[in-house]
Amino acid sequence: MCLIAIAIKRHPDFPLIIAANRDEFYDRPTAPLGLWEDNSNILAGRDLKEGGTWLGATRIGRIAAVTNFRDFSHVMKSSLSRGELVSKFLDGIDELGTFLNKLRKGRDRYNGFNLLFGDMNRLFWYSNVADRHEILKPGIHIVSNHLLNTPWPKTEKIRKKMDGLLENRDKIEPEEILAMLLDRRRPGDELLPDTGVSLEWERILSPVFVTSEIYGTRSSSVIMVHKNGTLTFIERNYPVPENGPEKPEKYHTRKFEMHISKE
Repeated sequence: MCLIAIAIKRHPDFPLIIAANRDEFYDRPTAPLGLWEDNSNILAGRDLKEGGTWLGATRIGRIAAVTNFRDFSHVMKSSLSRGELVSKFLDGIDELGTFLNKLRKGRDRYNGFNLLFGDMNRLFWYSNVADRHEILKPGIHIVSNHLLNTPWPKTEKIRKKMDGLLENRDKIEPEEILAMLLDRRRPGDELLPDTGVSLEWERILSPVFVTSEIYGTRSSSVIMVHKNGTLTFIERNYPVPENGPEKPEKYHTRKFEMHISKE
């Protein structure tokens, strides 16, 4: 996962809305959104190489997502998969504070990451690079491949779009949120961050929706938690397009709804 927007108590009917794009190599095997065969409590896509996931939810309302922290000067080849952090939280029963303490103790086994974890009432953000956490306050928060709310061009763009969608709106359509995740416009070079990759790759990675010959946005996801406890999870998958990476016209959308139970 490389871009996540989280709206907390910004809409009267939906106390939590999450919109996200997963960027990954096109040849990495992936299972689409669904209930896991080995744990039907978990609703998520799945990385078939390592077995974890990038974004998921459970029937009891646990929610988690991860992004990589982009810093190629500090990469461990023997690190554990960051996707297992999400599945560990979703599959676990630890209270949030207990999970955070365990996360900190094991932080050096992973390359840099941002982890969001919690439920519809409280979400934590933790970075193992900064070894810092926050409980997200009401408002709109953005996580990409740096720290929480780092003002990169695409994070600020998606913040403004999300804010515009939610401002004084009685009805919110998931398609509107998915549409804002399709923006492929690149900012000027003078606005690009320096994350240790070449200028060409900074350009490739700079839009909300990423495309290249080998790597790009594989899926967009929306989670909307209604105040009545209904969780709607939509994932739109973009296969490698036949007409080149700049035009992913074909896609497949999966939608699940479930009522969050605390039992």
